[in-house]
Amino acid sequence: MTDFTLVDPKGWEYDLHSVYSAYIGYFQIYNIPWYERSWGHLFESFEQFLSFSWPVITVTDACTGRAHIVTRLNSVGAFLKMIKTRFGETLPQAPNILQVTPFETSNRHMRHVSDYSTYRKLHSTLPAAVLSALKARVRAGEPKAIKEVWDRRDKTFLALDFKWNERNEKSVLEWGYAAVRCGHLEALGHWPPNPDGNYRKGHYIVAEYVDKVTNKYLPNYPWQYAFGDSQVAPKAKLPQIIQAMISSMSSPDSETTPNHLVLVGHNIHGSLARLDDMKFKLPHNMLVIDTMVYERSLYASGLRGTMPDPSPSSKADGGSKVRVSGSQLSFESLLWSLTIPLGLAPSPLGPGSNSNSTGSNSSASPAPGGKQPSPDTIHLPQLQHPQRHQHQHPVALPQCTVYNAGNTAVLCLFALQKLLEPAGTAVLTIKRGRQSSSGQNANAMMPAARMSGMMSMGMQVPMPMMMNAMSTVNAMPTMNPMNMPILLNPPVNNSRMSMTIPKADGSPTSVATPMINANGSSAVLPLPFPSSSPGTSYGMHHPPRPSARPSSYDLAAELGAMSMDRQNGNRSGGETSETNRPSSAYLTMPGRGDKASKRFHSFSGGLTLGGSTSHLKAEK
Repeated sequence: MTDFTLVDPKGWEYDLHSVYSAYIGYFQIYNIPWYERSWGHLFESFEQFLSFSWPVITVTDACTGRAHIVTRLNSVGAFLKMIKTRFGETLPQAPNILQVTPFETSNRHMRHVSDYSTYRKLHSTLPAAVLSALKARVRAGEPKAIKEVWDRRDKTFLALDFKWNERNEKSVLEWGYAAVRCGHLEALGHWPPNPDGNYRKGHYIVAEYVDKVTNKYLPNYPWQYAFGDSQVAPKAKLPQIIQAMISSMSSPDSETTPNHLVLVGHNIHGSLARLDDMKFKLPHNMLVIDTMVYERSLYASGLRGTMPDPSPSSKADGGSKVRVSGSQLSFESLLWSLTIPLGLAPSPLGPGSNSNSTGSNSSASPAPGGKQPSPDTIHLPQLQHPQRHQHQHPVALPQCTVYNAGNTAVLCLFALQKLLEPAGTAVLTIKRGRQSSSGQNANAMMPAARMSGMMSMGMQVPMPMMMNAMSTVNAMPTMNPMNMPILLNPPVNNSRMSMTIPKADGSPTSVATPMINANGSSAVLPLPFPSSSPGTSYGMHHPPRPSARPSSYDLAAELGAMSMDRQNGNRSGGETSETNRPSSAYLTMPGRGDKASKRFHSFSGGLTLGGSTSHLKAEK
């Protein structure tokens, strides 16, 4: 093994040990007494067979993924020619030699094996070759390799995503992750994983950039994490958090066996670059799955059937174009493809095969008696492939923005499981008690602390935000941030809940709330914004607002009027009445032109401007 020669693996297709085994079987079938021949000593053992000094390389089979020590066909011919030259007898080529298709395309190291100890040393390197090929096959999105990794049910799949500053890629704004420990779930008998209960999820926001750095072209929404609570962490501590999270799920590095942890991401090279910027070294034996590459391979091989082209140009034409094979989908388009029914792929058995397959646009034939068969009795085509094509049933995804690192990680892991387990994957829902974000509304999914401050200032807050901040208990009155009791009546037969809110005069009124699922979580429907009469805002009494305001807002005039009313109320010796009390909602001052913006805190006391006494301070 001291020689070092690089050769092209093309043509190296015959397993060396199978050559020896094939000739022993050939002698047995045709009753050849090889042990009595002059050349019989060459077949006494595999070690004697190796004395010919065979040129070999190590490759992995592209079909099975197994590693082999292979030689060329002309080397077998040279061996037979040597027997004819030295011993004067002609041996035919054995008919059942194992032939492999090399997965590797780069040059390989050729060695000459002439004894069993050399063969044993070379054989000990095969597990490393299998691992190297498995990493390459999984990274290339090979459907069979990824399906085999998933079906072993012993790996942990970790989906992660970063949101970084578009002006400086090394400035990370958010990090989110979602993980599923398949080995742990398989040991407990829970399979397939339930996205709501079996995903470990997390979302971290960098404290130095929160509410300070916002991307322009791909805006980020750090406060719209829909699957839990976001955590704010210092920039210096984020690498330690990621290190601890990965270390808690990964196994030791090895050159022969794959790691227990599998990284998942959509167009994952950006996330890997951020890990490299943090000087974080991933284990060498870790597998990486790119859902964009994997989905492209699935569609190119026909395992996803047919789908319309999701490109903007196709949508402008009415969506009549069919997606081109080999095209890749963005993350939004990948999620969109899970919500539509896909056409069935053609059967590989051919048009003349005896199968009950149906076309992508054809319906099932009527059953005897003229009745249409139920969906359970429709026979789908069975593909002769290790991973059978399964018809995709459309799912309803939760309404949340994908421009949040935590949401992207959770949805990416869900999309991978949906591609691997189309029929057994449960629908993903948002965390209980949170409402989904509808569109790019800046008020949606706002933190409870901000909402409480808005209510204390008298600002009208949409009802979904009020419901997010409440701790609700079925049939138990709870207190909202306005200190008003709200009673949630339990649902009956999945009917809508009614929320009892007292009016200003004390009489109760009922407001409809969204559907409640059987497990107690709210449905993925935005809470309708109820209408209210002027002067009433969900039980709070406010003076009627003027129907129209001038474009220029006179702050000094309003504050002066408020101070005058306050002083008049004090002179009378009594407290200011509810009708004469200035509305705190006027503290929000839209459309002030080019004036410097000012923020006012909630207060209880007099308000003056200039030299008058005041407990309210304005911050520029």
